[in-house]
Amino acid sequence: MNPRPHGRYADFQDPYEPAHAARPPNAPGIPTQRSAVPPHYGDGEPYEYGPAPRRGGKVKRILISVLVILLVVAAGTYFWADSKLRKEVDLSKVIDRPAEGSGTNYLIVGSDSRKGMSAAQRKSLHTGGSAEAGQRTDSMMILHVGAAGPTLISLPRDSNVTIPQFRGSESGKTRPAMGANKLNASYAFDGPQLLVRTVEYNTGLHIDHYAEIGFTGFANMVDAMGGVEMNLDKGFKDKWSGADFKAGKQTLDGAQALAFVRTRHAFATSDLERTKNQQKFLSTLANQAAAPGTVLNPFELYPVMGAGLDTLVVDKDMNPYLLGKMFFAMKDVNSGEGKSMNMPVSGSVGGNLQWDRPKVKQLVDQLKNDEPVTVTSER
Repeated sequence: MNPRPHGRYADFQDPYEPAHAARPPNAPGIPTQRSAVPPHYGDGEPYEYGPAPRRGGKVKRILISVLVILLVVAAGTYFWADSKLRKEVDLSKVIDRPAEGSGTNYLIVGSDSRKGMSAAQRKSLHTGGSAEAGQRTDSMMILHVGAAGPTLISLPRDSNVTIPQFRGSESGKTRPAMGANKLNASYAFDGPQLLVRTVEYNTGLHIDHYAEIGFTGFANMVDAMGGVEMNLDKGFKDKWSGADFKAGKQTLDGAQALAFVRTRHAFATSDLERTKNQQKFLSTLANQAAAPGTVLNPFELYPVMGAGLDTLVVDKDMNPYLLGKMFFAMKDVNSGEGKSMNMPVSGSVGGNLQWDRPKVKQLVDQLKNDEPVTVTSER
């Protein structure tokens, strides 16, 4: 009789061993699904079965590596964007502020800053003035972001408001109130902080964040995107802004976009029609900039972000996450998931637009409570 196998071959049953010497078929260690005689290598050594190759481990390592790379890129992009933000507006210095409500309120401002423009650029963009000319606000909007969806409200720059008592941003001195002024005069008097103070005083709505972009940054951002496609209901011309548009679909470059959002002399309702165009353009720009072709393509994304951030002035508590939240809320307005409107107007006083105070109060109450906005306005 052959000696019994030992070690790793202890479970091998020699076919020439008497049957009475075989182990019971269910004895521990005896394979039940394999052949009684395992295959042999060429030298007679029996093949030793091993574990099947683990392909899942390699795939898992690849997925982890990709995830780590994406996290590093995302973190790098966040800190890069944060470093470019000009956090120059200190809202903590605004006095006598209304109580905070539900949701988040952004004051979005387009200024006529010509900083960084050459004489040739000022001429081609029809901005006039000089690089050192005092700044004014060409557009002002409140964007409310909350559970009821985003609401974008334009504040006509010719709105008749009271500029309340305020503390000078540079002097620190308290200045008396000034009645019957245009809203954009508050910015000209003392910049962003007084504008926020004036908006809060005349609406009763707490402003959480401030974002302002000048002429140069606006035009550069549009050009970095390769233009913005608009569908115009009607054509119009305006020698003051340089606008010359036909009705229908067209792609606006930076200079054309600036002319489009600045035009008011071509319209019977002047500033009210301009605010409508500003809302339409900005929400369309946000919608196209947030498209996968831009967001997922670094060769598109970084130039667009860089062009916008270069001249963007924000409050000290703003960060890229909040800015992105604002941006995507504007995209939602364009896609019909939000509401856009003008501040309700009841008439005019001395050429300035008079707000409809009962409607304004109702609107602000709905925003404070984060309720769906039911107030309407003349468009």
